[in-house]
Amino acid sequence: MKEVLIIYFTQTGQLHDILKNVESTLGGENINIDYHRIVPEPAYDFPWKNEEFYDVFPESYLQIPQETNQPSEKILSKKYDLIILGYQVWFLTPSRPISSFLKSDTAKKLFKDTPVVTLVACRNMWIQAQEKIKIHLKSLNAHLVGHIALVDRHINHISVITIQHWMINGKKDRLFGIFPKPGVSDTEIAKANRFGAPIREALLSDSFNDLQDKLLQLDAVRVNPYLVRTDERGNVLFSKWANFLIKKGGQGNPNRLKWIGLFKYYLLFAIWVIAPIVFIVFLLTYLPMTPKRKRERIYYSSVALNEN
Repeated sequence: MKEVLIIYFTQTGQLHDILKNVESTLGGENINIDYHRIVPEPAYDFPWKNEEFYDVFPESYLQIPQETNQPSEKILSKKYDLIILGYQVWFLTPSRPISSFLKSDTAKKLFKDTPVVTLVACRNMWIQAQEKIKIHLKSLNAHLVGHIALVDRHINHISVITIQHWMINGKKDRLFGIFPKPGVSDTEIAKANRFGAPIREALLSDSFNDLQDKLLQLDAVRVNPYLVRTDERGNVLFSKWANFLIKKGGQGNPNRLKWIGLFKYYLLFAIWVIAPIVFIVFLLTYLPMTPKRKRERIYYSSVALNEN
């Protein structure tokens, strides 16, 4: 009997639905699947209050750990043959509950010498968050063998508007009856069941060497070269902001909240002004950057970690 552990954090339930669809074709004879849903302590409210949504930025981006719930004794007593790690992206970084769990002693025990498939469901920019996940897994002596990225396929600025509506109002509906639904589309969520079969095959054969290639054949990852540039630039700026804001006090501190308000407006400026400039530069350098884009597409679609 092969033992699989699915670890995830979700507020909206979207990621759980995706993982259940993957499980529908992964599970069955000779495979047992356990779940551990990460719950931060204290838990985050959903929908978010506007102020609190931005106030989690410094600790999230800097990956400062917080308390999370422990897996059951049943889970802790097992040695798993595969872990599937489902996560979201908060401010170009794995969500704070996920990064906190990956820094825990419990994670050291569960992940050591274990194959891992990562599955991210987010708005669109996941590249640098996945690089941070790779670093966590390396520190845990885990083996990344597969990656799946499901995103909102609508254009960047449309998805900014719709995700904000979802997070603040708690409604995954069509804003004003005009905009598309936020998040991963219902079709993509349903079609996530296509990933279970190759994972099952690799697990039962004890060979994960070509799993990522098989997942890529099923359109598991799409690398958008423009978003690669935007993600890189965003991380540079977010690093400066996070290190500045963390010095202004803890979450809810009135002095910090004044600066958080400024960060909120800066973020809007970055999305609506800086990002289009990055796009123009991207277009102007499109031809000379072709070899680099090809290398990046191959690398970011893989499970390799560039440690240079």
